Amino acid sequence: MGLRPGAETAVHQCLDLQPEESCVVVTDDERRPIGEALYEVAAAVTDDAVLLTYPPGEEHGQEPPDPVAGAIKASDTFLAPTTKSISHTRARSDATDAGVRGATLPGITEAVFEQGLEADYDRIRETCERVHQAVADADEIRVTAPAGTDIVVEPGDREWRLDTGDVTEPGSFSNLPAGEVFISPQTATGRYVVDGTMRPYGRLEAGQTLAFEVEDGVVTDIEDGQIRETVEGAAESVGEAAYNLAELGIGTNVAVTELVGSVLLDEKAAGTVHFAIGDDAGIGGDTDAPIHLDGVIRDPTVFVDGEEIELPAPDTTEA
Repeated sequence: MGLRPGAETAVHQCLDLQPEESCVVVTDDERRPIGEALYEVAAAVTDDAVLLTYPPGEEHGQEPPDPVAGAIKASDTFLAPTTKSISHTRARSDATDAGVRGATLPGITEAVFEQGLEADYDRIRETCERVHQAVADADEIRVTAPAGTDIVVEPGDREWRLDTGDVTEPGSFSNLPAGEVFISPQTATGRYVVDGTMRPYGRLEAGQTLAFEVEDGVVTDIEDGQIRETVEGAAESVGEAAYNLAELGIGTNVAVTELVGSVLLDEKAAGTVHFAIGDDAGIGGDTDAPIHLDGVIRDPTVFVDGEEIELPAPDTTEA
C-alpha cells in the first residue's frame, strides 16, 4: 500500500488540516520518506505547508534545533516523524501550550507507519474513553503480571490523559500511532518486569525480562546493565530526576495484534501496560529529565481501588 494511506489518515482523520491553516512537517535524514509523504498530503490541503529536515538527535527527549522549535510554535499544526522522540521536549510542550496542535511519530519506521496508521481511530477514541472512565477517579492502581510485576501506583491529584489520535482541537497533542490512556503518577511502589518491548532491545525474546524496583516514585534498582548505564548517564546532569517513575500507560489500540519491536507501536497495543522512567513534565508531572524510557508489559491485570477492570483486547478478526 505504501506510505500514502497512512499519511492521509494522519493529515485528514487525525489532524483534520484545513486549507486556511499552516502545517510544518518536521523530520530528519533517516525518516525523510515518511516526512515527505506527510508533506505531500498536507501540501494538497494548504498552500502554507513546510517540510523541515535536520540531522537525527543523539537521544530521545533531546531538544530540536532552535529554528525547528520556532517553526513548530509559529505554525497552526505540526507532524513530527523523527528518529529520536521530541514528544517530551520543551519545544513541543511550549508549542501546544501556545495552542498549536499536532502529533509526534518518534522512532517511526515505514513498516510501523503503514501498519499503525491503518487503524480505525474513531474506535480507538471510544476504547480510550471506556478505559478512562474506569480509572479516572482511582485513588490506587495495582498492576500485576505473570513475569513478576506487582506495583501499586497512586495518581494523586494528577489527571489521566487520553492519546486517541484526535488532534483537531487547539493545543491538542498525540503520539502516532495512537492508542493509550496514561498518567504521570504522584508516587508508586513495587516492582515491574518488562517482558514485551523496550529500548535498546526492541521486542524481547521469550523468557527475557527487564526488572525495575520502585520506591516512593523513584526507580531504586535496574537489573539490566545497558538501561542502568543510560539512566546513570542522564543522572550526571539531572540527578535523581533521571530515576523518576514517569508514567503508567494502558494500551488501547485494538488494531495492534502482536508486538513488533517498536516501542512507539507496541506501547499502544490493546491489553498491554507500560511504565516509563525519567521525564514527565510534558505529560502532567513536574520532573525534567533528558530521557523517557518506556517498557511494555504483556498480559497484565489492572486493579482499580481493589477491583479488577476489563482491559481492551486486540481485534484479531482484522489481523
